Amino acid sequence: MKKFGIMMNICMGATISFFLSLVNMLASGHFAVPGFIISFIISTIISIIIGFIVPIPKVESKFFTKHGIEPHSLKARLTGSCLSDFIYTPIMSLVMVLFARNSIVRSGAPAAAIPPLVPMYLKSLILSLVVCYIIVFIVQPIFVKALMKKFGVPGGAPMGEKPEQ
Repeated sequence: MKKFGIMMNICMGATISFFLSLVNMLASGHFAVPGFIISFIISTIISIIIGFIVPIPKVESKFFTKHGIEPHSLKARLTGSCLSDFIYTPIMSLVMVLFARNSIVRSGAPAAAIPPLVPMYLKSLILSLVVCYIIVFIVQPIFVKALMKKFGVPGGAPMGEKPEQ
């Protein structure tokens, strides 16, 4: 089960990081392959660290229990995606915006060309929250199912599916 959790953390972290890096680079209007790769690597490291610090399955389980949500229901998938989104995205967005802004400053851009931090962060955060929610909702059950099969995890089902009886 521990290997399952580690692999799930890595798969989700890398996937979320890939899409958030791509979407935010495209939204900035300044897409560059080296910048994308650096952004993806930094974002992946941050998301994996968050995944080890915050036990998302335990957070979801407690939330579902407290609010009477059936663990393998569509409501659980929708809610779980939202919980993951609000745990990962604000931190990842802030770090990536700080990285992007620092890159602009290091490039020697004039002070007038450096966007203010708060609007830059809010734009990124809103876009990232939407993208991350959709990505988590779509890929989490796929990874759960694949990793459960790979590690032979008994007694569970991917989120959104009823456990086998």
